[in-house]
Amino acid sequence: MLIMFKVKNFLSFKDEAILDLRATSDVQHPSHLLHVNEKYNLLKAVALYGANASGKSNFISAMYFFEKYIFSQFIGNKENDSWDQGKRFRHDLEPFALSSDKNRVSEFDIIFLRNNKQFQYGFECTEDAVVSEWFYIDDKRVFERMGGTITYGSEFVSLLSQYNKIPSERLYISVLEYFLEDETKKKILGDFIDFFQQEYNVYSEILFESTVKGVAGMIAYSSKVISDHEFRKKIEQYLKSIDVGIKRLDIQTENIIDEKTGKQKETKVIRTVHDIFDESGNAVGEKVFNLSQESSGTLRFFAFIQNVIEVTSNEGVFIVDELSARLHPLLTKMIIDIFCSKANTKAQIIFTTHDISLLNKDQFRRDEVVFIDKNDRGESNLYALSDLKVREDAFFNKDYLQGKYGAIPIFNYEIMNGGGANG
Repeated sequence: MLIMFKVKNFLSFKDEAILDLRATSDVQHPSHLLHVNEKYNLLKAVALYGANASGKSNFISAMYFFEKYIFSQFIGNKENDSWDQGKRFRHDLEPFALSSDKNRVSEFDIIFLRNNKQFQYGFECTEDAVVSEWFYIDDKRVFERMGGTITYGSEFVSLLSQYNKIPSERLYISVLEYFLEDETKKKILGDFIDFFQQEYNVYSEILFESTVKGVAGMIAYSSKVISDHEFRKKIEQYLKSIDVGIKRLDIQTENIIDEKTGKQKETKVIRTVHDIFDESGNAVGEKVFNLSQESSGTLRFFAFIQNVIEVTSNEGVFIVDELSARLHPLLTKMIIDIFCSKANTKAQIIFTTHDISLLNKDQFRRDEVVFIDKNDRGESNLYALSDLKVREDAFFNKDYLQGKYGAIPIFNYEIMNGGGANG
């Protein structure tokens, strides 16, 4: 479960921005909280609002970059060296560009819970080097790194101190992942790695209307949709509930041309099944559709609902840029309500949206609504509705549109009308 994520000097975030999922003392919607232990009540949902180009997508990009930067340096099975890939992700680092100070480092930090243990990991870096790095388990230092100097917590010094050589451009945690014996690696890094591989899900793909029909056949779907009958049934139930005409999913075996070999191979594919009706409205047969024949909104919901079922069943955090894009507001609400329901005891959702129909006290607690705004120097900042001391019975969406909370577009009508003061 995610407790906190911090970013600094990345894209439009010049100064540190912290997304804190610890609940405030707000008493509204108690079912929206994950009661982890005596120390933590965590939010199940966080909605990020803001104007276009305010930095919402940049924050999601930071969460994506953080994970990829780490795992691009992991060797894993020692057979598939990721050195070149790691170099690529280092060069994908984009510090805040509108500052005269070009020597500032970028910083990323995360705190999360897994298997009743708290982990904190972060680093400072430039495009060429890792400047500092830190790793804590249950507030106990595993290691701290400053440049090429590494210090260890008392419980870990005997296990780690022999691995004290590290290239300046490499994360120390990737060195440990490569050199530690399996038992030691599992003890120190097992839950850390499993959190990202199994629980930390960043979904940033946007299917543009102009191309969605062309890529519909490539819509990602879990292998479980084909292999797991019960999982497929759950998806079918959601698809039927949103009334898009899909009766069920059908798994068919077809001959597909392998792009590499040019030869045909048998492949199982997903098709949707619709009823055929007579003039009186009676179902008289069935018609099988390719995914490309479904609407872009249906395809997007189909892609999302698989992840939603997986995350809420197995624990994790679902991080989505533009959750409401091409979805009816009621479908977006359905997804949020799944996470905020009493039935969900182990999953979280973080998402960006412009959908103000959701921005109300009946849908969200005040600490679940986060605004991202950008000042006239191009610097994004992040703050929660609860930080503004807003009354719990306020009309969130109305007040937001009136500019009481900031994070809305500011229009220059003189420029729009083609003139200045004398135009």
